[in-house]
Amino acid sequence: MKKLLYLLLFITSFAFSQQTKFQKIDSLLTFLNTNNKFMGSIALSENNKIVFAKTYGFADVESDKKLDVNTKLKIGSITKTFTSTIIMQLIDEKKLTLDTKLSKFYPNIKNADKITIHHLLHHRTGIPDFLNDDPTIADFIYIENKKEDLLKRIEGYTSAFEPNSQHKYSNSNYNLLGYIIEDITGKSYVDNLNSRIIKKLGLKNTALAEKIDVSKNEGYSFSFDGKVWEKIPEWNNTLAFAAGAISSTPSDLTTFLYGLFNDKLVSKEALKQMKTMEDYYGKGLVIAPFDGKKYYGHTGGIESFRAVAMYNVEDKFGISLLVNGDNFNRNDIMIGVLSLYYGKEYSFPDLNGFAVSKEKLQSYTGTYATPTFPMKITITEENGKLLAQATGQSSFPLVAKSETEFVFDTAGIKLIFSDKKMTLKQAGMEYVFDKE
Repeated sequence: MKKLLYLLLFITSFAFSQQTKFQKIDSLLTFLNTNNKFMGSIALSENNKIVFAKTYGFADVESDKKLDVNTKLKIGSITKTFTSTIIMQLIDEKKLTLDTKLSKFYPNIKNADKITIHHLLHHRTGIPDFLNDDPTIADFIYIENKKEDLLKRIEGYTSAFEPNSQHKYSNSNYNLLGYIIEDITGKSYVDNLNSRIIKKLGLKNTALAEKIDVSKNEGYSFSFDGKVWEKIPEWNNTLAFAAGAISSTPSDLTTFLYGLFNDKLVSKEALKQMKTMEDYYGKGLVIAPFDGKKYYGHTGGIESFRAVAMYNVEDKFGISLLVNGDNFNRNDIMIGVLSLYYGKEYSFPDLNGFAVSKEKLQSYTGTYATPTFPMKITITEENGKLLAQATGQSSFPLVAKSETEFVFDTAGIKLIFSDKKMTLKQAGMEYVFDKE
């Protein structure tokens, strides 16, 4: 029996080694999709030619509408690269400079006379983020956000720091850049996007849609509750605007980045400016290293969409991954795909986690609270797995890393259980909850 088992393992290993790199990438993404860890689409481009493009899962789970390579998904903050590109085009056209003051357009914003276009592009303004710093944001996510209303909110913010003294990511900066594009050109942001990028490059599936429409081959986003994929309510796109409202496909995104880095959209000097990093952020671009190679691009997240689009200048290689079923760390997926593409040693992730007895799991169930965190967290056990649910939020599954430590990699959450206590760690923060 052991000899037979070894033989089967050898055959499986040998068969995998004979697969092409694209077959291996497909195997990895199929493995994640089959195990309810991922839904979405991917494209790889070599010298502006798509060499691999495939989708996994559904555009709409309720109607069994599957994704295809032309299904548009929201790209979140990758929108900022489009916005930055249009701004740099206006600078190339001498209609704007990097030193132009915000006060020329919106003098009522705090420190507007000290904030420049350069500062806005690099997130060095001190303007608070309307999405993450405004405690009233829940009142605006699902309603129309007119330009004058969002401007009024931004004008009411107190500056977080002196302009250009530090970097702090703020969606407010890029919505303001979108408004400035409209002010200078006398045309809408959408018209500029269409004429300056989409038509120039022949992008077929990129748009700033008002509302998801499955009949137009647009997909929703989903999170996995431990049993099924749950559709996430759609935000009103007027909120994300020039900071995060574009929908696209991986193939279009690789075409966009190729065009940007190969003199089809901006001047060489403008591109050089975009690639110049200050505190790890350029003008609508970030750098992601992999195995000694440097990739330029951006990531994005909105609702449960997760996105990444990157381009390596030397290899003229582009990669874009759009996730609409979010139940696994996006960065880990990218590492797996790139490892297989470049022929690096790589093993599929262990999705089972550490084995914990049902009795031990049930001892952790209950509701936990702390005065330093605004929500209570309820822990339940189902079919040998723990689920966590914060007040008013959807539940999410936990994977055991040890008998006391559990993680939800998608959101970077770690929960550690001890005697009637639970420690939550996320994004460098730590909270100790007491069991009620």
